[in-house]
Amino acid sequence: MNKQGGDKKSPKNRKKEPVLYSQIISIIFTLVFLVLLYVSLGGGTTKPEEIPISAVANLIENNEVDKIVVEGNNLDITLVGGEVKKSKKEFESSITETLTNYGVEKEALSSISIEVKNEDGFGYYLINILPIALPILFVVFLIWMLSKQVKGAGMQAFSFGQSKARITNPNDPKNRVTFKDVAGAKEAKEELKEIVDFLRNPKKFIDIGAQIPKGVLLTGSPGTGKTLLARAVAGEAGVPFFHLSGSEFVEMFVGVGASRVRDLFTMAKKASPAIVFIDEIDAVGRIRGTGVGGGNDEREQTLNQILVEMDGFEPTEKVIVIAATNRSDVLDPALLRPGRFDRRVVLDLPDRADREEILGIHARKKPLAEDVNLKVVAERTPGFSGADLYSLMNEAAILAAREDRKKVAQFDLIRSIEKVMLGPERKSHLLTKKEKEVTAYHEAGHALVASVLPDADPVHKVSIVARGRAGGYTLKLPLEDRKLQTKKEFLDDIAMSLGGYVAEKMIFGDITTGPSNDLQVATNLARAMVTRWGMSDTLGPIALESDGGKTLFGQGVSDREYSEKVGALIDEEVKGIMDTALKRATQVLTDHRACLDAISTKLIEVETLEQPEYEEIIKKFGIEPKKLENKKEGLEVTS
Repeated sequence: MNKQGGDKKSPKNRKKEPVLYSQIISIIFTLVFLVLLYVSLGGGTTKPEEIPISAVANLIENNEVDKIVVEGNNLDITLVGGEVKKSKKEFESSITETLTNYGVEKEALSSISIEVKNEDGFGYYLINILPIALPILFVVFLIWMLSKQVKGAGMQAFSFGQSKARITNPNDPKNRVTFKDVAGAKEAKEELKEIVDFLRNPKKFIDIGAQIPKGVLLTGSPGTGKTLLARAVAGEAGVPFFHLSGSEFVEMFVGVGASRVRDLFTMAKKASPAIVFIDEIDAVGRIRGTGVGGGNDEREQTLNQILVEMDGFEPTEKVIVIAATNRSDVLDPALLRPGRFDRRVVLDLPDRADREEILGIHARKKPLAEDVNLKVVAERTPGFSGADLYSLMNEAAILAAREDRKKVAQFDLIRSIEKVMLGPERKSHLLTKKEKEVTAYHEAGHALVASVLPDADPVHKVSIVARGRAGGYTLKLPLEDRKLQTKKEFLDDIAMSLGGYVAEKMIFGDITTGPSNDLQVATNLARAMVTRWGMSDTLGPIALESDGGKTLFGQGVSDREYSEKVGALIDEEVKGIMDTALKRATQVLTDHRACLDAISTKLIEVETLEQPEYEEIIKKFGIEPKKLENKKEGLEVTS
C-alpha cells in the first residue's frame, strides 16, 4: 500500500528559558544605558550658584540684576554680565513683597525684568514625578516579563486534561484522501466500505436493526498504509477525522490520560458523524497485570477510560473508532471483545500487481523517462511495503536531480532498490587487494550454491561494492509471488547462506569475520524450522516457541516452556541441519571449483555482475540458469 505523508503538525510557539534570559539581559543593558546617558548629559553643565534672598536684594540695590524668573518658590537670577544664580523666596509671598521686606526700593524693582512661570499643567507634574517614577516603572516591567513566563508555564497545567487530537476537515482538498489514493488492499477496502456507507446513510442500517461496528482495528506490518487507509475512510465519508497517537494520552500525572480520552470523545460526539483514529494503540492498550511492558496506573486508567467510552456509545451517535497497531497480539482482551474493536482488518504486504499500482500512484508527480517500466520494478521488489516503495520512488528522483537530469530513468529506479534495501554505496570504503579477493570468493560462493541447488531462487546480481554495513552482496529473488515456503527451500537457503563461509575456508584455509551475519541468519532459520514450523524429524510436528518473545528492560526474554532435555534435542537438531547444509555447500563448490574461480576473477575485475553477465559465466561450465517461475515470495540479500 502506498504511503503518503500524514497530517503535519503545526508547531506551537513555545518560549524557552534562553529567551527569558536574553530578555532579562536586554532590560538590564537598557537600564544601564539610560543611566549613563543621563549622567553624561547632566555632567556636562555647571549648576548655577544658589545665594540667599538677602544677597539678591543687595544685587538689585547695586543694579547688578538684569532679569528674575520666578517658578514657584524658585528664583533664577540673571546678572548684567550674563551669570545665572539661583535663590528661593518666602513661601506664599510674591517676589515683590519679599524683596520689599528686605528693603529694596520700588524704583529698583521697576528697572528689572521679572517673569513669573505658571507651575500648573502636565509638564510640571511630569518633571517632578518622572525621576521617582522611572525606576519604579523599570522594576515593574521586569517583574511583568518574569511573571509572563511563569504564567505561560503555569497555564499549561490547565490544558493537561484536554485532548491533543489533530482534526482534518473533510472539505480541505489538500488533506483529503480517498480510496483512489490507496493502491492494493482490496479486501481491506471492501471491509471499510461498510463504515463509509454507515457514516453517509446511517438510517438504512438503524431502520433494519443493524448496528455498525463501533471500532475497527487495522493490523499489519509497518508501512502497509494503516494510517492512510483510515484517512481514506474519512475522506470517502466526508466526515471530520480526529487523529492522534496512543502515546499522547499518557502523561506523568495519573488521571491525565483518562481526562484526555473523555475530552476526545466529547469532541467527536459533538462533531458526529466523525471518525476517531488512534495510531499505535498498543502504547496504552497492552494487556493489564502482566508486570512487563511499562504497566502503570496512568496507562491502565487511560485504557479503562477508552473501554468505558467505547462501550458507552449509543447506536445513533455515529462515531466510529479506528485504531492501528503492529502488535495486535499484545492488546488487552477487553479491548478486542465484541462491542468494541470487534472488526479486525489485516493489511498484508502488497503482491506484484499491487506494487505496480502503488508505484504508479507515487509516480504521478514525477516526470518519467520513456524507458521506465514499473512492471519490472515491481517484479524486483518482492517483500517491499508501501512505505518502501514510496522511499524507492523518492530516492530515484533524488538520484536523477543529483545528476542534473529532468526525468527519472529506469536506471535510477533499479539503483534506488538496492539503496532502500542496503543503503548507499560506500565508495570511500576501499579494500586492499587481499580483502577484495576474499570478498569476491565469498560472494561467488553464495551465488554458485544458489545456482546449483534446485530449490534456491535464481541470482540476479552479485557485487563486491560495499553498501551500508555489507562489504558485498548477492541478490536473488523470484518472479512469482508465493506465500508459502517448503522445507526443501529452507534447507537450500541455509546451504546458500553458508556458501561464503565454505568458499573462504576452501580457498584461503582461514575464516574472516565476513560470514558473521550469514551464520546468524542461517542458525535462526534452522532453529525456527525446529521450534516453530515442525520441520524436525526427531521432534515432529510441535511448536515450542512463538513468533515474538517478551521484553524486559530492553532485552529479549525467552518464553520457552519446555524442559532442558527438549532444549538439548533442539540444539542437536539445529546443529544437524547446519552440518548437513555445510556438507552440501562444500560439495557444490568442490564439484564446481573452476566456475567459482571464474566468477571470482570476473568480480575482481568489474566488481558487479548483473544477471545476464553472471549467467554467461555459469553456462560455460554446464550450469543451466533457472527459469524465474514457481519460486517463493521474498527478497533475499546475502552479504
